[in-house]
Amino acid sequence: MNDRPSPGGPLVTYRARLAEGVLAADPAQARAVEVLQDLWRRTRGYDPHPEEPEKGGFFARFTRRKPVAAEEAPAGTPMGLYLVGEVGRGKSMLMDLFFETAEVTRKRRIHFHQFMQDAHRRIHAWKKQHGDTADPIPPLADAITSEAALLCFDEFQVHDIADAMILGRLFQALFARGTVVVATSNTAPADLFKGRPGRDAFLPFIGLISRRLEVLTLEAARDYRRDRIRALPTWHVPADERATRALDAAFEELTGQRHGKPMRLTLLGRSLEVPQAVEGVARFDFESLCGRPLGPADYLAIATHFHTLILDGIPRLNPENFDRARRFITLVDTLYEHRVKLLASAEAIPDRLHEEGHNAAMFARTASRLNEMQSQDWLGLQHLT
Repeated sequence: MNDRPSPGGPLVTYRARLAEGVLAADPAQARAVEVLQDLWRRTRGYDPHPEEPEKGGFFARFTRRKPVAAEEAPAGTPMGLYLVGEVGRGKSMLMDLFFETAEVTRKRRIHFHQFMQDAHRRIHAWKKQHGDTADPIPPLADAITSEAALLCFDEFQVHDIADAMILGRLFQALFARGTVVVATSNTAPADLFKGRPGRDAFLPFIGLISRRLEVLTLEAARDYRRDRIRALPTWHVPADERATRALDAAFEELTGQRHGKPMRLTLLGRSLEVPQAVEGVARFDFESLCGRPLGPADYLAIATHFHTLILDGIPRLNPENFDRARRFITLVDTLYEHRVKLLASAEAIPDRLHEEGHNAAMFARTASRLNEMQSQDWLGLQHLT
């Protein structure tokens, strides 16, 4: 297949891939493509700030710009799109079709969590230079706007109070500068940050999203991601080169990429490094997750940010690796509670993984959960964030 996007927008490319057999016909996806095609028409050649990038970086860019009025968007700014639906309905694929074909010179496609990490980093740099009393939001919005007139966010979700605190003002500033936003999410705008402390202060942001983004619910009948994972072996014994190759193939099948990129999860004032992450799939080796002093908060961050975990090299567990065994038990319990799909290589099947020592009796429940997590019924469950 020729991966270059066809001219004429996402609808042309979508139909071409249907004809090639790369995509299967899906009425809900077809309706969504029609909406994306309309957005493609409205954003052709769009650029509210066509000037050349300014020299001097993030801080100099702010000092040279004129103040921007507080209105939500300049006249003529195309309305964006918020594509919501359950996991595996093809939201990311559809947004990528739009992004590939979008005739916008300055555009950026990014996972929302990575976007927020970058925002926090820039805010920290601004405050370090200008002090805690300086307002970092206008220069941050200027910097983002200078980089992209079209922002496409994958997996828009808000779990962190630190993110919730800045989102309203940041997005209002972006919209005021003419930025067009397209986002995919498993959560409807009205349910973002639901049940979390401080949500009342977050409600104006939800209202802003509803005014500036058309909300489209994708109700596809099939869960394509679950179809793919159900066809994959999930537990490979022993943890040898053959198993590594099988997990490599599974990673590529689930993400469309051979290797993921490093990612940093921020929690409780510190960070957790994820060696490989793509589209809600994370990959670790056993030592990096259970050989270090990580705890429930770390495993919860993984379980809520990723629907699938690929874990390499689970050893036999015994009294000599007591701490590793306890961490692994905690990890599995957390993955189980959040219905995270686990693909792993190990030195034994779950029932034979920990047969002696103090933790062996406790591990019986873990082995039972690991066996259940390989079942077709489990693989069909929805991820809980």
